[in-house]
Amino acid sequence: MQGYKLALFLGCVVVLRAQSGDAEKLAPYYPTPETIVEKMLQLGGLKAGEKMFDLGSGDGRIVIVAAQKFHAEANGVELDKDLCKQSAAKILKLGLEKNARIINGDLLKQNYSSADLVTVYLLPDAVNNKVQPLLDKQLKMGARIVAKDFDFRNCTPEKVENIPDDGEGRSHTLYLYRK
Repeated sequence: MQGYKLALFLGCVVVLRAQSGDAEKLAPYYPTPETIVEKMLQLGGLKAGEKMFDLGSGDGRIVIVAAQKFHAEANGVELDKDLCKQSAAKILKLGLEKNARIINGDLLKQNYSSADLVTVYLLPDAVNNKVQPLLDKQLKMGARIVAKDFDFRNCTPEKVENIPDDGEGRSHTLYLYRK
């Protein structure tokens, strides 16, 4: 039965695929340290029942924490098929498929108008020249964005949080924006 559920869930992920034939990779896969994931969601003020999107969700760790600990409707958008399958399997194993999903597709071709919170860890060019204009058009008033390490050049953050050590010897800066 578990195999059937996995196949069904992975099938749903494939159905959710956006057109990604010409999609470009906007950042390399570089997972956010676990210690930073919760800080990002806390800074964004994520509440139970809210809808969040993680752009370039990688292995799904932000989506999983958002669903598991914050009880949010968590969505990840990831271009890499293998990372999507890995994320979907982890979501299923944890029993989070009601509140968490991974969309295998181009994050620039999604609709974020229902988002209460968007998390972003992408390269500066992608953030400023592609993602920011898209979110400016789509996000509803009051929606929040938490960007990790790279700010939105044309916006003033509501709050900036510097983290000197993530437990792995690296520092990070988190930026909170509100539309």
